[in-house]
Amino acid sequence: QVQLVESGGGLVQAGGSLRLSCAASGSIFSINAMGWYRQAPGKQRELVATITSSGGSTRYADSVKGRFTISRDNAKNTMYLQMNSLKPEDTAVYYCNLGVYRTIRDRVPQAYWGQGTQVTVSS
Repeated sequence: QVQLVESGGGLVQAGGSLRLSCAASGSIFSINAMGWYRQAPGKQRELVATITSSGGSTRYADSVKGRFTISRDNAKNTMYLQMNSLKPEDTAVYYCNLGVYRTIRDRVPQAYWGQGTQVTVSS
């Protein structure tokens, strides 16, 4: 099995910063693309940022471009989301999503979700 542990959420004032982490452990051969999603109360889950397996390519939602930075440490099977200049509208539960190859024989990565971490930005 694969376990994902998210951390780093909390309460911050507008303009502040937080750094989220998503650490994967368990039966892992390699990790494919990784991404952060968020879900605000009463809204659908939305994509925040993604990063390719090598870390060489990233993509961001327009609402967070220039403020958030996604990164990964493949040696630690960990992904990060640095969030700066936070706004009240960034308030949501943030989820990490990974595509995992559990063995060398896997042809298609399996998707795993973290448990979610609450980010609250006060005005």
